[in-house]
Amino acid sequence: MEENKVLTETERNWAMLCHLSALAGFFFPFGSIIGPLVCWLSKKDESVWVYINGRNSLNFQLSMLLYIVLAIPLIFIVIGIPIVALLALLKIIFVIIASVKASKGESFKYPLVIPFIQ
Repeated sequence: MEENKVLTETERNWAMLCHLSALAGFFFPFGSIIGPLVCWLSKKDESVWVYINGRNSLNFQLSMLLYIVLAIPLIFIVIGIPIVALLALLKIIFVIIASVKASKGESFKYPLVIPFIQ
């Protein structure tokens, strides 16, 4: 892929960090939004690659937050429990896949994303 040849290691590492920092949401409230937002805002003007990956990560995290918030009322009729568990599992899997691809200089398109940030 062409992207591998022109990206520096620093750009790939920051792009990977934009995705991995979303896992902070499992330890801190709103960490899945704050982590990618801080990475994206700190390096978005320096690298187009970091800008794209940070934006994609933020859009995915905001979409997942919306889906989980919509699924929480369904917990009271029991169907929400597996939905929230599935969303959490998908979040972990897709973040890891996106992080690995970003570190290799490959692009990854998250599924189920609402493009909040254009």
